Amino acid sequence: MIRSMTGFGRAEKTVGDKTFFVELKTLNGKQFDLQIKLPPLLKAFEFDIRSLLQEKLIRGTAECYIMIKQNGASRPVAINTDLIKAYFLQIQELAGELKVQTDSILASLLRLPDVVAPSTETLSEEDFAVFKSVLIGAIDELNKHRMEEGTSLYNDLVTRINNIREQEEAILQFEPKRKERIRSEINLLLEEHVGKENIDNNRMEQELIYYMEKIDIHEEQIRLRQHCEYFLDILNDKETGKGKKLSFVLQEIGREINTTGSKAYDVDIQKCVVIMKDELEKAKEQVLNVL
Repeated sequence: MIRSMTGFGRAEKTVGDKTFFVELKTLNGKQFDLQIKLPPLLKAFEFDIRSLLQEKLIRGTAECYIMIKQNGASRPVAINTDLIKAYFLQIQELAGELKVQTDSILASLLRLPDVVAPSTETLSEEDFAVFKSVLIGAIDELNKHRMEEGTSLYNDLVTRINNIREQEEAILQFEPKRKERIRSEINLLLEEHVGKENIDNNRMEQELIYYMEKIDIHEEQIRLRQHCEYFLDILNDKETGKGKKLSFVLQEIGREINTTGSKAYDVDIQKCVVIMKDELEKAKEQVLNVL
């Protein structure tokens, strides 16, 4: 089966005085592109978190929001007491010169630069192990959503490829009549412009064989059938990331369809080609979302 690149996952867990919250969202993308918002407590573990997300999500545009609540505060802070004392002494000296009161000055001091700063504290290894389990829980939920979306993609892609195969089978029915019609038209054209009595039948037969070989679409139909079968085999393979491979096979399918159309010289076959191209474009749109 296949997985979609689109998914959403969320997980939350409270242990002691800490609540860990993770929210993940992914969309389709050619490579793995991660935007992550980390609280200060996890800055030291950023590389480990990014590596885990890349390993589990594989491909796509991902957004990861992480929050840690501690004692009701989502962002632990530290107060620079030495700096606030230095500010206070200078303000007190200035207030004495200006003969103004310094009552209720603490609130103003706390707003001065660098007095209050995010804490440099980091999680312990034990707490990080708890957080990692929450992160994996969010990833598992997202991948479950990806699987559900992938089922819809799978069914649609199978339908598109089967529709192309139906048109390929229809072309096989039109092929003998096409050759007969082309041969008859060439004969009539020569009789009209050259005269039946002036036609060298041996030379004409050689030219017809050469022309028929040039517009023969038998090999294209064989390759088209093989590419469609290969596409379905990949869909049913247990491999995880196969969106790129499926996209490459669709390119090969498109090449055979285009060549068939350019060689057809037949209204009925051209109609089949148009339908196949339409189904192919729909399949390409869907494959963009396959992991």
